[in-house]
Amino acid sequence: MKNILFIIVIAGVFLSSCTTTAPIAKSVAYKGMYEEKPLSILLMPPINRSTNVEAKEYFHSTLNIPIANAGFYVVPTFLSMEILKKESAYDAELFLNSPLNKFEEVFGADLAVFTIIHKWDKSGLAAKVNVQVEYVIKSTKTNEIVYTRTGDVTYDASVSTGVGGAWGALADLATSAINTAATKYVDVARVCNAYTFKDLPAGKYSPAYETDGELPAGLKDFRVNLNSKYK
Repeated sequence: MKNILFIIVIAGVFLSSCTTTAPIAKSVAYKGMYEEKPLSILLMPPINRSTNVEAKEYFHSTLNIPIANAGFYVVPTFLSMEILKKESAYDAELFLNSPLNKFEEVFGADLAVFTIIHKWDKSGLAAKVNVQVEYVIKSTKTNEIVYTRTGDVTYDASVSTGVGGAWGALADLATSAINTAATKYVDVARVCNAYTFKDLPAGKYSPAYETDGELPAGLKDFRVNLNSKYK
């Protein structure tokens, strides 16, 4: 009897190890977006919890392109920022867990995008920029979260000189360190936003509108290595 139970347990472990998790369809992962059918999106000023004081501006200036490309109308950032500053609403953290109906009334926005930058570290020696950022999109009507992803993105700024041997390795190291120091932070933010929103449900102004629900959604928590070539 014990032998039979042992065999059953081993078989169960084997089968479970062979099972892969099926990807979740976008219509399931982002059910709220498909039900609400939003048209317009407001970009809230990013919440910067990193040590890079300028990260907030870099992220905010590069958020609109991937969202607009997905088929949504994005409230012009120069307009929204001026109004938010005048109304003392520049600190988005104050509204992350508060009712958002005022933003629908003032801007006509169906959704509000919150970005939380948890980390922004740069290593010249390793030629890397590591960014940890959380994205939360909430309905201004229901205050429900309709899209959320958290990414640990490593931006690779390394350069190869094409020179072989020990001297070549040293040259690569020096050139990569210089390139990392000169890397425009706005490029790092652009790559992070482009990758994160690649699975954003298609908006009304996209040819894929209401046809992409069965496509797989990306992982809610992801880790990825990217460089300037990512589009």
